[in-house]
Amino acid sequence: MRRTLTSPAPPAEPEGTGLVAALRTDLDASGFTVDGVGDLLGEVASAALHREQAVPARRALEAAPADDPRAPLTRLFLLGDDVPRAALDRALPGVGAEGAERLGLVRAAGRAADDAVRAVVDLRPYAAVDARGPVSWWLASDHGELVTGGRLPADHVLGAGGASTTLAQVTMRDPVGRVLDLGTGCGIQALHAARHARSVVGTDVSRRALAFARFNATLNATPDAAPDRPDADLELRHGSMLEPVAGERFDLVVSNPPFVITPHSGAPGRAVAEALGDYEYRDGGRAGDDLVRDLVTGVGAVLEPGGVAQLLGNWEHRRGEPWTERVGAWLDAAGLDGWVVQREVLDPAEYAETWIRDGGTTSEREPDAWAAAYAAWLDDFAARDVEAVGFGIVTLRRPAQAGARPTLRRLEEHTGSVRQPLGAHLAASLAAHDWLEARDDAALAAAHLVVAEDVTEERYLTPGAADPNVVIVRQGDGLGRGVQASTGLAALVGACDGELAVGQIVGAIAALFGVAADDLAVELLPAVRGLVRDGFLRPAP
Repeated sequence: MRRTLTSPAPPAEPEGTGLVAALRTDLDASGFTVDGVGDLLGEVASAALHREQAVPARRALEAAPADDPRAPLTRLFLLGDDVPRAALDRALPGVGAEGAERLGLVRAAGRAADDAVRAVVDLRPYAAVDARGPVSWWLASDHGELVTGGRLPADHVLGAGGASTTLAQVTMRDPVGRVLDLGTGCGIQALHAARHARSVVGTDVSRRALAFARFNATLNATPDAAPDRPDADLELRHGSMLEPVAGERFDLVVSNPPFVITPHSGAPGRAVAEALGDYEYRDGGRAGDDLVRDLVTGVGAVLEPGGVAQLLGNWEHRRGEPWTERVGAWLDAAGLDGWVVQREVLDPAEYAETWIRDGGTTSEREPDAWAAAYAAWLDDFAARDVEAVGFGIVTLRRPAQAGARPTLRRLEEHTGSVRQPLGAHLAASLAAHDWLEARDDAALAAAHLVVAEDVTEERYLTPGAADPNVVIVRQGDGLGRGVQASTGLAALVGACDGELAVGQIVGAIAALFGVAADDLAVELLPAVRGLVRDGFLRPAP
């Protein structure tokens, strides 16, 4: 069979066949899970496959037992290799090659046992841990470059990539009523949301993506509502950005929008245009970072009072304009509480290389298209004096009281490692912010605090010195922050066991140091606020 780069029809269940439920049963029984495939391939081959390198995986599969159903499923769906029809019949006994073909997952060369079967979509196990706990599912999407061997079609439907997993992990998972998954793609955020919401609406400009999302929702739903299964009502709607939900309200909005900054000026030739990548999953058709700006400033219109929006995005660093001012202006225009964490920064050349390669164009295979697309990206950035591009997490919240002004405006950079899932930490930080907003310094001094379980203290001393030069209080959870503490602050943190009020501890430390308690309070209370906000200290139960 000849491989084609045109998009096949998305998978769908013929009405009344029950084939998706049978497929779910077969996949579950086969051991075709993230851990199962990892055990089959081994650590080296699994890591290589994650880097889109198939040779180690194929070598590992040569040694797999002939009757192990994971082997043909891995060859078929993850590597894009042909497998004999009889092998697929054994791996999926309830569905068989015929049922898989009716679902739109494979294409068979014939009906004989030795006839080749080839996957026309990617179907792979997915495992993650979000703030509600672990999940283990299967996701269908379009084949990536490893299988296609070249450029991806413009209507390519992406599976669960790194950005998708990041958003799933940073999303708050408190039980809510309605959730909006804006730009649902293959439906991964909607599936996560369906475990803690009564209803979920997923929207996308791509009808093809919505078809994949519908298939994935059906594949991973079960009538017994197991803890890791989505069981909320899911509605899928076609349309751009917030248009399909205009006039509605949601308790939570999640979005991994098409935020990639792509050149749109001029009239490039066909080869260059294809190399630039007019991909629905990543390019919203807007200039620069306008799409992310408009989402930040506009999403409040669909939030319930107290509702939260969490999204990923890119923003430009323009010459002479700090990114915090640029993105901060978006928060001001939104009229919402806002917290932006910049996680990565790429220079214009790195950014261009990342996204040209993402679409399947390489400098080795198509040097002229690569060079022309590269130049177009650099010209586009130069036209707006862009010196770098930031990527990060945006958390927005509509004030709970009508007419209330936002109280949170926080923009920070954190490019180090974090402890995922981060959703519970972000939720706790918002709650801590609200707790602090309700207390002036006198009320804070009267509060009883305890040190969080993940907090440790590091002391650095000059050899031979009796006292440390530097004391760092560090958290092991969340963003893994480290705070350099003065001697007084370190002493206060060490004494926060819930027994004494903050003011009492300050007074005791002041007496020990021989300083005025009021003066020490002026120094320490702002620092205590920061430690409460970031989860180092918590109100005593």
